[in-house]
Amino acid sequence: MIFNRKSLNNDALTAFYKKLLLPRLIEEKMLILLRQGRIGKWFSGIGQEAIAVGSTLAMHADEYILPMHRNLGVFTTRDIPLSRLMAQWQGKASGFTKGRDRSFHFGTQQYKIIGMISHLGPQMALADGIALADVLNNRKKVTLVFTGEGATSEGDFHEALNVAAVWNLPVIFLIENNGYGLSTPTNEQYACKNLVDRAIGYGMEGRQIDGNNILEVYHTINELATELRENPRPVLLECMTFRMRGHEEASGTKYVPEHLFAEWREKDPLANFEKYLIDEQVIRPGWPAFIKSEMSALIDAEVEQVFKEPDIIPNAAIELADMYKPYKFTPVQTSATSAPKRYIDAISDALRLSMRKYPNLVIMGQDIAEYGGAFKITQGFVEEFGKARVRNTPICESAIVGTAMGLSINGSKAVVEMQFADFVSSGFNQVVNNLAKTYYRWDQNVDVVVRMPTGAGTGAGPFHSQSNEAWFTKTPGLIVVYPAFPADAKGLLMAAIDDPNPVMFFEHKYLYRSLTSDVPDGDYTIEIGKAKVVKEGTSASIITYGLGVHWAIEYANKHPEQSIEVIDLRSLQPWDKAAVEASLKKTGKVMILHEDTLTSGFGGEIAAHLAEHCFNYLDAPIMRCASMDTAIPMNKDLEDQFLAKSKLEEKMRVLLGY
Repeated sequence: MIFNRKSLNNDALTAFYKKLLLPRLIEEKMLILLRQGRIGKWFSGIGQEAIAVGSTLAMHADEYILPMHRNLGVFTTRDIPLSRLMAQWQGKASGFTKGRDRSFHFGTQQYKIIGMISHLGPQMALADGIALADVLNNRKKVTLVFTGEGATSEGDFHEALNVAAVWNLPVIFLIENNGYGLSTPTNEQYACKNLVDRAIGYGMEGRQIDGNNILEVYHTINELATELRENPRPVLLECMTFRMRGHEEASGTKYVPEHLFAEWREKDPLANFEKYLIDEQVIRPGWPAFIKSEMSALIDAEVEQVFKEPDIIPNAAIELADMYKPYKFTPVQTSATSAPKRYIDAISDALRLSMRKYPNLVIMGQDIAEYGGAFKITQGFVEEFGKARVRNTPICESAIVGTAMGLSINGSKAVVEMQFADFVSSGFNQVVNNLAKTYYRWDQNVDVVVRMPTGAGTGAGPFHSQSNEAWFTKTPGLIVVYPAFPADAKGLLMAAIDDPNPVMFFEHKYLYRSLTSDVPDGDYTIEIGKAKVVKEGTSASIITYGLGVHWAIEYANKHPEQSIEVIDLRSLQPWDKAAVEASLKKTGKVMILHEDTLTSGFGGEIAAHLAEHCFNYLDAPIMRCASMDTAIPMNKDLEDQFLAKSKLEEKMRVLLGY
């Protein structure tokens, strides 16, 4: 192994050695604790420390790093106290996630580190968003994101690289190629000779270096980062190394040929660097033993200190409260005037006013810039706000949702337009595992709204017509909003953008141009989670939302003698239990109507709640009217048969006749 100190003086080299030694000694301590049964799991990075330490030393302290399981050296090099890390690993209250997540599955704004989730690939898109926020704010910074050779097979890897390349984002994508994904060797993971060769396919620079040589890692990333701060662009860096322990300790290493261990033991990053420093007379031969003893004593003391900390006492109220960032809604209506607007224009108005209100708000989606989006909602936005803030995206829903989250982490707001709600399935992991869980895990709110053009009625078939709100109502951490009228669409969308939590905002595309009503001018917000009585009645209540509200109104107007009360939920997570309960107690009979399929539709949740809490007020069984348990057909007659509206007359006859 050839080391090149370049301009580094002896003090710097000695400091590098200490930074390299510390994670090794901590790891050795963790393996002892594991054998003693005092900790339960450990992902070892022994033999790979030079990558984490060298790269972190090369980055500025205020630049974000997104590491993975085996990058203890990132955390220690950023000077996070071991006691805090140990508390995290032990699930103590003083850990970064308060016992809610494991290992390095956390972030910390204090140290500008954003940890991974178990799905491996999604954090690469977060790096795109973080870098984008820096570019938009003219901050000359670089973002460093780690991945393993295994995760380069995931779609998230390819999407993130493509977005970074298209947008010239200053991201260093660092691949730690350590030979194995759990037990799968690289020859079973990819067919190209070198992973770095993939860079050319994205139009970006690629380099491959010796990941066990701390000086090569440091100088390479230092040079790249210096260039990228002045000339933003992404780079793919493949660091060759080897995993000297199992994927995690329980998996062992029997699947690895012994000759590979022998080969890589000779390339140990710590031993080789130590020998170099002694040979260069930077340190004396006896000094490493002294510093190891001193560090080990400090490690032992900090570890034992954390073991003495009390265990967490579970508190259900705290857990529930911590799913969402606290936010106090303040109603806004800046104008006393109103004007007739179509549903689609009310949404466009809300977006335009929010873009004026928040200079850090970025809208992203397919074809939303000059073209104005598939439904023309953002038409004219580029002329007012520019392409930096109204961004056409490649077709990569996962990366764009992740980029939105990265923007939020780095101080921006984001609105993502799904071209159709159906397409969110391609970004599902980012929504339900990243957007939804991050605040609960480590107190980082995610200020992202995902707009979801949804629903049937236009003969668009199985992939452009789904009502998929129930995918998200069962995911804690998400807010789900579903307006039925233009004024509500404007007021709730502006409120959603104000709210610091992730919001899935459903817009029924059948209503876009078919529904017009008065909408307040100027800024206007409506509190999320509050239902609205759109028609008073005494005989029965129809509880509904979205297009179902209009079906219910049509039915009630057709049967004035029945005195039907119609409740528009407007929001599904949270939903207004008090308003629904009050309506049931008033009428005694309830029909829950929605466009989604019957089985596992959101109406089942409402029915269960009312049966449990309002049984004594019921004069008839709670009934549901929902669409068929099939995919949505394209043919108009088949679609009409599918939809809940076709069953409403008969269902109401049964309910009222009970």
